[in-house]
Amino acid sequence: MNNLQKLEQLGQSIWYDNISRGVILKGELKKMVDEGCLGVTSNPTIFDKAISGSAEYDSQIKELVGANPHVDAAQMIQSLMVKDIQMACDVLKTVFDRTKGRDGYVSIEVTPGKARDTQATMEEVRELWTKVNRKNLMVKIPATNEGLPAVEQMIYEGKNINVTLIFSVERYRQVANAYVAGLERRAKEGKPLDHVASVASVFVSRIDTLVDDLLAKKDANGLKSLMGKAAVANTKMVYLAFKEIFNSTRFAALKAKGAVVQRPLWGSTGTKNPAYSDLLYVDTLIGPHTVNTVPPPTYTAILDHSKPALTVESDLDGARKVLSDIAGAGIDMKWVLQKLEDDGVAAFEKSFDGLYKNLVGKRAQFARPA
Repeated sequence: MNNLQKLEQLGQSIWYDNISRGVILKGELKKMVDEGCLGVTSNPTIFDKAISGSAEYDSQIKELVGANPHVDAAQMIQSLMVKDIQMACDVLKTVFDRTKGRDGYVSIEVTPGKARDTQATMEEVRELWTKVNRKNLMVKIPATNEGLPAVEQMIYEGKNINVTLIFSVERYRQVANAYVAGLERRAKEGKPLDHVASVASVFVSRIDTLVDDLLAKKDANGLKSLMGKAAVANTKMVYLAFKEIFNSTRFAALKAKGAVVQRPLWGSTGTKNPAYSDLLYVDTLIGPHTVNTVPPPTYTAILDHSKPALTVESDLDGARKVLSDIAGAGIDMKWVLQKLEDDGVAAFEKSFDGLYKNLVGKRAQFARPA
């Protein structure tokens, strides 16, 4: 067995945090699925790099512009994304079938500018669900205050949801409760629960990036030892909250009717600080009912030198002490985690805006007579 398969045996699914038309059409995604990759995630930044950074999409862009020279750039973006997601879903369908719907999902995100608008988010989820038309689709909703009611409603409607941009344990609890509440509404009306799937995407490495910067500015003795520790410690606390919620009598009633747990997904797990292990956010967070969605370099590193073992519940006292010591150093983790959520939404909006401008330019280019 390779390391991806060993991780699956331990209860952790590795998903690939990247998508592009070339990866699909050249058979690279199929090769990864054969190796043991169990899902794919995307976001506006990934699509910006894929579409703006290559000519792979030009033929479809020409078709869209040919059909309507004034086609809206936002609609062009959606059309390009939907086609990629459909093709990826088809490649992952074998995993979906083999795992009986536990894995094999491909995620697409609602337009970032709608992250603070509950109604607009729900409308776009429904639109994407209809247009992609694949059972193994997951639609990503940001875990903002406005996103939470959308999560509950979409789960109630039976759609698979990836709740993204989670940083704090408190926000994670709200997300998990929205999932459970949506299922309870379905159960009350006698609707089936067994086909509704969801993950709660908890972002990891960005926490260390910000906390390390704040620690460095403190210039106090002993704080250096805390660097590179906050993210893993925080994520371990999320896993404890997951176990508490999904081992509860409240969820047991839903489980008896066919419901499955909303798995925590570790996102943003590529190591950003070259001084740290390239698998810092993989080998430390392995546990049952978890997903880790990894960028290309981390995927390669897992196959090469990961050490699969159950680790997410190891040294919990040490994790608590790290968070306590960080608070003792005067760093307000509540502020840190809220800032990361706000920055995450803004970063995705910026990527979407950049892609929008790029497609406006391509529309003009392809609309000109040859």
